[in-house]
This record gives sequence, structure tokens and C-alpha cells, in this order.
Amino acid sequence: MTRELTCVACPLGCSVTVEYNDAEIISVTGNTCKRGENYAKTEITNPTRSLTTSVKVCGGIHPVVPVKSSKPVPKTMLFDCMEVINSVCVEAPVTLGQVIIENILDTGADIVATNND
Repeated sequence: MTRELTCVACPLGCSVTVEYNDAEIISVTGNTCKRGENYAKTEITNPTRSLTTSVKVCGGIHPVVPVKSSKPVPKTMLFDCMEVINSVCVEAPVTLGQVIIENILDTGADIVATNND
């Protein structure tokens, strides 16, 4: 099978063609850097995404604080992660870099505040 991707690993946005058989990569072409090859392989075998959103704050100056995952999480788990995140209300004060949810859904990723409240 063949799949065309637009690489997002760097600003170039190369058109990458991946030839694969089930989850085995046969070839990757069209990338201009090594990151493109790695991105394409991951996108076919186990796509992941960085998760950015906000978490409710109880008793803070603002009603929410922005957060992000400390590392990409499996794409198939994004909605499940959001259910967990949406159920949380963190007590103020919140500080930049504070871990809001540790190891969300056993992904190895923490949900971390990206601003203060």
C-alpha cells in the first residue's frame, strides 16, 4: 500500500510517500531531512500527537489555565485523555510547569501547566 503525507516535523512541509505492508515500512521518499522519514514511519505505525488544551481552575484569578502534554500521546487516545482532563478542576494557585495530571491514562505523558494562575 502507498500513502501520501505532508510532513509536519519541520517548516518545509515536504510531500512524503510511504510504501508499506500492514505495519511494516518498505520505503519512505520525498523527505528532505531525517525528521521527515521518522515522522512518516511513526504516522503509519503508531501516530501520536501533542495535546494542548486547558484545565478548569477552582478559586483562581482565571477560570482555566492552558496545559500541554509533556510528550506526544497516541492519536487513538486523544478523546479519552480529554475526558480525563475535562473532569479535573485544579486548585489555585497554578504555576508554570506544574504537573496537573501525572501519567495520563498510562501513556507516560504528564499534563503540565503552560502558564500561571
